[in-house]
Amino acid sequence: MMPAEDLMSWGVLVAFAAIAISQVLAMLRLVIGPGTGDRILALDTMVVNAIGLIVLIGIWQGTQLFFEAALIIAMLGFVSTVAYARFVLRGDIIE
Repeated sequence: MMPAEDLMSWGVLVAFAAIAISQVLAMLRLVIGPGTGDRILALDTMVVNAIGLIVLIGIWQGTQLFFEAALIIAMLGFVSTVAYARFVLRGDIIE
């Protein structure tokens, strides 16, 4: 049976690979997306994937600094997605 440290490191490596593949696929959707809505959703997905990568780096490094950075990026990602969607739908962000 594997020690817990080896199992954790393998799990983090598999998670890194899965999120990296997801990031590449979202970038592909961003480039070839047929509509604007698809591109907005791809950008939002890329933000979520980036947050996942930052959290995984925090787990791998064993520090909590990355979790705080992930929270800040999550807030900025949400606000930017809403602002971009409003701009596409209405033509302006603030009325």
